[in-house]
Amino acid sequence: MSFSKRDEDSGRIGYHHYFDKTTVLQEARVFNESPINARKCRALLTKILYLISLGETFGTTEATELFFSVTKLFQSKDSALRQMVYLVIKELSTIAEDVIMVTSSLMKDMQPTSEVMYRANAIRVLRKITDPSMIQGLERFLKAAIVDKNAKVSSAALVSSYHLYNVAREVVKRWANEAQEAINAKPQSAVSAATSYMTSFGNAPQTYNAVSNSNIVQYHALGLLYAIRQKDRMAVSKLVQNYAAKSGLSGSVLRSPFAQCLLVRYACKVMEEDPSSTRTVYELLEGWLRHKKAAKAICEMKDATVKELFPAVTALQSFLTSGKPSIKFAAIRALNKLAMTQPAAVAPCNIDMENMITDQNRSISTFAITTLLKTGNEASVERLMKQIGGFMSEITDESKVLVVEAVGSLCIKFPAKHHIMLSFLSSALRDDGGYDFKRAVVEAIFNFVKYIPESKEAALSHLCEIIEDCEYSKLSVKILHLLGVEGPKCPQPTKYIRYIYNRVILENAVVRGAAVSALAKFGVNVEDEAVKKSVKVLLSRCLDDADDEVRDRATMYLNIIKTGDEKGYVKDDSTYSLAYLERQLLNYVSNSELADAPFDLSAVPKISRQEEQESRGPQEQASAIQSLSASVSPSQSNNASNGAGARPAASTAPSLDQQAVYSQKLAEVAEFASFGPLFKSSGKPVELTESEIEYVVTLVKHVFAHHVVFQFNIKNTMNDSALEDVNVLMTPDNDQVSLEERALIPAPRLVYDVPGVAYVAFERTVLEEYPECTFKTELKFIVKDCDPQTGEPDEEGFEDDYEVEDVSLAIGDFVLPTYIPSFSKAWDELGVDNEVVETLALTTSPGLQDACRDLIALLGMQALENSGTVQGSNVHTMMLSGIFLGGIRVLARCRMTYDSATGVTLQLTIRSANAEISQVLIGAIA
Repeated sequence: MSFSKRDEDSGRIGYHHYFDKTTVLQEARVFNESPINARKCRALLTKILYLISLGETFGTTEATELFFSVTKLFQSKDSALRQMVYLVIKELSTIAEDVIMVTSSLMKDMQPTSEVMYRANAIRVLRKITDPSMIQGLERFLKAAIVDKNAKVSSAALVSSYHLYNVAREVVKRWANEAQEAINAKPQSAVSAATSYMTSFGNAPQTYNAVSNSNIVQYHALGLLYAIRQKDRMAVSKLVQNYAAKSGLSGSVLRSPFAQCLLVRYACKVMEEDPSSTRTVYELLEGWLRHKKAAKAICEMKDATVKELFPAVTALQSFLTSGKPSIKFAAIRALNKLAMTQPAAVAPCNIDMENMITDQNRSISTFAITTLLKTGNEASVERLMKQIGGFMSEITDESKVLVVEAVGSLCIKFPAKHHIMLSFLSSALRDDGGYDFKRAVVEAIFNFVKYIPESKEAALSHLCEIIEDCEYSKLSVKILHLLGVEGPKCPQPTKYIRYIYNRVILENAVVRGAAVSALAKFGVNVEDEAVKKSVKVLLSRCLDDADDEVRDRATMYLNIIKTGDEKGYVKDDSTYSLAYLERQLLNYVSNSELADAPFDLSAVPKISRQEEQESRGPQEQASAIQSLSASVSPSQSNNASNGAGARPAASTAPSLDQQAVYSQKLAEVAEFASFGPLFKSSGKPVELTESEIEYVVTLVKHVFAHHVVFQFNIKNTMNDSALEDVNVLMTPDNDQVSLEERALIPAPRLVYDVPGVAYVAFERTVLEEYPECTFKTELKFIVKDCDPQTGEPDEEGFEDDYEVEDVSLAIGDFVLPTYIPSFSKAWDELGVDNEVVETLALTTSPGLQDACRDLIALLGMQALENSGTVQGSNVHTMMLSGIFLGGIRVLARCRMTYDSATGVTLQLTIRSANAEISQVLIGAIA
C-alpha cells in the first residue's frame, strides 16, 4: 500500500504513523555507527520530533539516554542533520537530566568562526538548557551576537534574550544598548548579500551563509527593549517618541512592518496608562495612517469623536478596495467593531461595503452585511434583507449568529420595518443550524416582543410556529415561558393556548412542565371566565401525566386558580437574591448563638426576575440595548424643559454578588470576626482622589449590626517609590457622634501599580442612634525610594502624609435597597400607624430627574416599577423600597412637582414597621 495516502481503515496519514516509541528507541543505535549515516539519522530524528509533537511522553531515563546519543552527531558536517540535532536537543532538554553537559559543544558552535546556521541554532538551544547562574558567563557572547551583522544570528540572540529576561532581569537589562544598536543598524546591501551567498559555495559545499533582506531583527530588538523598560512609563513614552518620526513611519528608522506594528501597539499602551498623553499619541497615530494597525488603533480609542475618527475611517475605506482578501477582511472587521459604538462615523463607507456583500469570501461578506445593518438607513432595510437571504445557507453557524444579532438590534432602530425582519428571522429558522444559531434567532424575536409593541402579536405567532417543530428543549421552555407572560396580555389570548397544550401532549417531561406553567398564567391573568374554565379543564387532564413534576405543577396551579391565592406564586415577579441568601444561611448554620431562633427570611432582599437574569448573563440583550440608546434622537435626549433629563436615576444598590465577595474578604480579617454578618456594602467605590495623581484612593463602606468598616483601596502610581505601613486616619467633624474607633488596619506595603487595602472600623456606641457625620481623612505612611527598573526599595525611608477628600456617613448607608413585586400591596400592609409625611423644597435639584437621583442616593433605597425615570411631565411620583438595619422594611412615596420659578417641591411619605425609623429617614432629607 502507499503510505503517502490516507489509510481510511486506520485513519492514519503517512508512514510516520506506523511506528511507536519503543521502535524509535531501539533504532537509536544508528547514532553510534561510524561513519555516521546522515540520511538514516535525519529520518530517525524526524520520527522523534513527530512523536513529541503527538504528545508522546518519554521517561527521564529514556530521554537522557536519547539526548546523549543525539549529541554524538555534533561531529557530523552535514548541515541538514545538524539542524535536526538542534531541534531534538531543544525538545529533550526539558525532560532529560544533566543536559548542561552539552554546553561546551554549543559554545563552540557559537564562535564567530562557525557557520551562520550553527551559530543561530546553538544560541536558541543554549537558552533552553542554560541555568540562570551561568548567564553572566554567556553575557559576552550574547551581546556580541545581538549586534552581529547577520540577521539570523542577531535575531536568535534577541529572542533568546527576551526569554532570559524572566530569569535574569538584572543581566539582560545591561543589554539595552546592544538592542538599540540592532534597531538602528543599516540593512546589508543587496550586492554584499549576493556576494556572501555566492562565495559560500566555494570551499565548503556542505555549508552556507544565510542571506536575509528581512528587517525582522528590528522587531525582535524593539520587543526586547520594551521588556526592559516596561516598568518605567516615562522610558516607554520616550521609546515611542524616539522611533516615531513626525513625517510618519515612512520617515522612521524602523523598516520592518512587524516593528512598525509593534510601535503602534506600544503607543496605544502609553495612551491607556497616561490619559494626559492622548492628544500627543493621537497626532502620532494620525501620521501613521498608511499603516493599517494605526487606523485600527484610532478606531479603538475611548471617547473618540466622529471628527477624530474620520481620518482612520477614510484610511480603512481605502483598504476596502484592496485586491488582497486579508487586507479587506482586516479593514471591514475594524469598521464592524467601530460601528457598534459609532455608526455615524462608519456611514460614509456604506457604498463600498455594499459592493462587498457579493464578495466570494463569505467572512468578508458577512462582516459587510452586519456593518451595513448597523449603519444603514430605513430605506435600505428591505434591500439588505433580500441580499442577506441569498447567502445565509452558504455561511457557517458563527457567521449566521452575527447576522441574526445584527438584525435583532436593527429592529429597535427601525421599528416600522419589523414585518420584513420578522419574515427574515422566521425563514432563517428553517435553515439547518446548531443550537447557538437557533437560540440567536429566538432571542432576536424576543427583542421584537420586548421593544416593539406593535409587533408583539406577529412575533408571538412566529414563536408558536417554532415550538411546533423545535428540536431543542431549552428553546421550547424559553418560548413557552414568554408565551405565558405575554400571551394573556394580547387581545385574543385563546389562540396561543392551543399551541401550548399541544406541547403537553407531544413533548418530553421538561417541556410539558413548562407548558403547564404557561397554561396556569393564562388561567390566572385572563379575566374572561370562559378562558379560566377552559384552562382548568386542560390542567385537570395533566393530573394523570406520567411525570410527577408535571402532575405536581398541575395540582398546585389548579388549587391556586380555585382559591385565588395567585399573588405569591404566579403573579409574584420577585425572587430572593441567592448570593445574599446563601451568605445569611451559612452564617446562621455556623453561629451557634442563632440556633435557638428561626431563620429570618424577611431580612433577605428580593430582586426582580429581570435583575436575576441580568446578573446571570449581563451580556444578553447588550447589543439590543446599545442600539436602543443609539437610536434616541437629539430632541429626546435634550428634552429638559421640565427638568427631566434623559438619564434615569441610578440605583445605589450594590451588586449582591460583589457584596458576597466583600463579605468573604472581611471574614478573613481577624479584627472583624466578632462583628457578625455583613448587612450592606456600598455600591460603586467612591473616588477620594483624582485618577491621574500619585496616590489613587477609593472608598467602600461596610455596615454591620453594631459596626461600620471603611475600606480604602489605595494604588501607588509612582514607579520610583514604595509605601510601607500605610494607615488611614479619620477624624469626625462632630465630637459628640456616637462612634468609637475599634480597629485601624494598615496596608503593609504598596509598590508601583499594585493596589492595597487599608481598613478603619468604628463601633456605634449608642445602638438606638444612626450617626451622620463627615470625617477628615488623611494617609500616613513611610516612603522609600526604589529603582524604577527592579522595584527594589532603599533600606531607609521617611514618614509622610497625604490628605484625601472628606468621607461622609449618611442615613442611606444603613438602608439596603430591595425589590418588592407590588408596592401598593406592601404599602397597605404597613398601614398609617408609623407613617411620617413631610413637604420640602429641593433647592439643590434643578429638575425632576435630578431630584429622583438625589433622593435615591440620600435614602439608599430602590426605585420600583420604573418610577426612577421621569416620563416627561411636570408631576412625578417615585416609589422606593428598602430594608433598614435590623431587618425593618421601609417604603417611601415621593410626590414631586416642578415649576421653572420655584423648582422642585417634594411631598415625602415614609412608612415602616417602626415609627422611630420613619423619623430617622425623614431626617435624612430634612
